[in-house]
Parts: sequence; structure tokens; C-alpha cells
Amino acid sequence: MSKPEPCRWVSLSEAVRVFASGQYSTQSAKHIKPLHWHIACRLVLEGGFHPDSVVPRPPFSVRKTNSGNLLIYDQSVAEGSEATLLGGLKTKNVDVVVTLEGIGPVVAISMKGTLNAFRNLTNRMEEAVGDCTNLHISYPALVYGFLHILKATKEDETAKRNDIFVLRDGVISDNIERYHDVMSRLTGRSDVRDEISRYEAVSILSVTLDGDQNKYIFEDFPKTDSPLHFDNFMDTIYRKYDERFVYAAPTLRRKTSRLEWDPNSPAISELPVEELSLRVRSSE
Repeated sequence: MSKPEPCRWVSLSEAVRVFASGQYSTQSAKHIKPLHWHIACRLVLEGGFHPDSVVPRPPFSVRKTNSGNLLIYDQSVAEGSEATLLGGLKTKNVDVVVTLEGIGPVVAISMKGTLNAFRNLTNRMEEAVGDCTNLHISYPALVYGFLHILKATKEDETAKRNDIFVLRDGVISDNIERYHDVMSRLTGRSDVRDEISRYEAVSILSVTLDGDQNKYIFEDFPKTDSPLHFDNFMDTIYRKYDERFVYAAPTLRRKTSRLEWDPNSPAISELPVEELSLRVRSSE
């Protein structure tokens, strides 16, 4: 078995471009791997998690100095493997996981991608419920996110009714709307005593290829006020983590508190990360 390609920094726009382009087969998983890498890197850059705690391991190293934590882009330390978690019913390979020594997995994010055949979204719903239940049985405090990236195919791009995302008049197809409504009921788990079949955060990311404007994110769906809008996804993950593992357990804060990066970190100045809200130490 060949060694998995190591994680590297990929912007969100590049990750969704690769997915929407169809240049890789879905069987190879190369069409969605850049999105895995993007999320893993975000957990470090804006989440403040130590790169040693994230799988796949992002291409960063940390050097402690008198002025704080310097974050350095270092491709040599990156790895590409997935984490395998012990679920209550079966083991589960999860795309991106944060694990703290002595505590266990604290954040997990599963990602799915659908380019067409939206009739299969019913199966995705059932899988999502099963995966969430399986992991929350073993790890009730786990902050679990589910991100589904969909290609927003237009009616004039395909002859198959079940492959249509957007109708000719701009209306979103019934299959997609129904899927959105169901997944909206699976998000928002706020407490460890809540239903284990619900995720802490769920998002649908719709993408398209617009050669004229070089735009890859289809902004018409979900709507900005939707609980599944991607702009809310990562912030919800961070907030739920802090509520569970930092504020609720003050005696563990030295271990669980998220790091802040020195604003003079080489990784911050070298990488095009303007789209992120970086977790940097205040200069005050």
C-alpha cells in the first residue's frame, strides 16, 4: 500500500476548485483530500491547536520563544494518514481529528463529497446519523463536525434529473432542499447529555466552476441565515470545544487551552492566509 500524500497548506478556494473540476476520480479520494488538508491547517492557524495533536498532521512546527509561540511552515513534518477512532459499535476512520494526550479525541470532522447522483443523499443522511451515534457512544464529549461538499450542477449541464442541483429558473431542486432540511435537524448538539445522534456542527458547502469570475463557492445555497452555512462551521467547532474542555474543566486548562501564535510567526507572513481569522496573540 502506498504511503498517503502528506498534508499541505491549501486555500479553501483551491480545495473546492479541485473538487468541482472533476479532474480526479471519486474512488481515489484525491478530489476531496485538499479539503481535508485545508481543515487540518485551519485547526492550527485559526483554531490554535498544536499541529502534533492534529491528524492528518499539518505542515507546521512550533518553537517556543520569550515572545510566545512561533508557528513555522515546515512541510517535512507533515503526514497524510487518517485517525482511526474506537466507536461504540465499530472503529471509524475519520478525516480530521484533534487528540489531546491523557484526554483522547476532542474534535473530529468527517467530510463527504457528492458530484452528482443526488438521489443517493438519502444514504448520506443515514450514514451521517450512524457515524455520529457510533462515535458519541464512546466519546460523549467529542466535538463532532460533518461537512458535505456538493457540486451545484445546473439543469442545462446534465440530462439526468437526479443530478440537478439548480433548476433553469435558479430554484434549488427538491432533493437538495429536502437534504438541507434533514441535516438541519442533525446539528446543534450543545451538551454531552443531548442526543448522541446529533453533531455539534454540520455544514453544506456548495461549489461550482465559474470561469468568468473564478468563483468556486456557490453562494446562493445554503442561505446566509441557514444553520448549515459554512461561515459558521469552524467557529462553532471552536466554541463547543472551549465550552466542553476549557471552561467546564478549569483544572485542565494548561492542557486544553488553545494556543495563540506570535504575530511575527514565519507561517503567518509566508502563507496566503488572509481569508482566515488567525489566532494570534494580541500585541497589547
